[in-house]
Amino acid sequence: MQERRSNSDRRAETRRALIRSARALFLEKGFAATGTPEIVQLAGVTRGALYHHFKDKQALFLAVVEAEAAQVAQEIEAGSSGAQSPMAALLDGARAYFKAMRQPGRVRLLLLEGPAALGVETMRRIDLETGGHELRRGLSDVIGTDMDDAQINALADMVSAMFDRAALACDAGAGSAAYEDAINSVLHALLRHSS
Repeated sequence: MQERRSNSDRRAETRRALIRSARALFLEKGFAATGTPEIVQLAGVTRGALYHHFKDKQALFLAVVEAEAAQVAQEIEAGSSGAQSPMAALLDGARAYFKAMRQPGRVRLLLLEGPAALGVETMRRIDLETGGHELRRGLSDVIGTDMDDAQINALADMVSAMFDRAALACDAGAGSAAYEDAINSVLHALLRHSS
């Protein structure tokens, strides 16, 4: 006998299907060129189901980007969790970031389409709740009390920009090993008195 799924299970599955389908279409066509009829068709749900879960296409895109950013943060945390020192954790986290950003479509979603469709402030909020939080924690662990929170945040913003620029270059075909080595060198130079 087949078990009946609860309403909450069906709602969760519909939401996952919408996010999964929207992600595929946003990667294929971009945010602006993707229509909601295509999303619901690919997800196998009704238009009403889409609007039951999301206010509009932009809200669905926000959910896609938030899920993607959360996955990157999880991969960074997992990649740096076994490190023997704060500096090693930061460097392991850097390697994990590059590996996570090699997932097809991540650079486009998080560094190109996200800022264009959602705006810089929304992307900053997402970053501060996900991978940016991991970076700030890593820098703070290495630096200790040598900098206050405002200085750590400023440094993290600059380091984050460096990581994002490197990810864009790697996605465009540049060799990732050179960028990973360069970032390691920069982090060592920036934090040499703290580690």
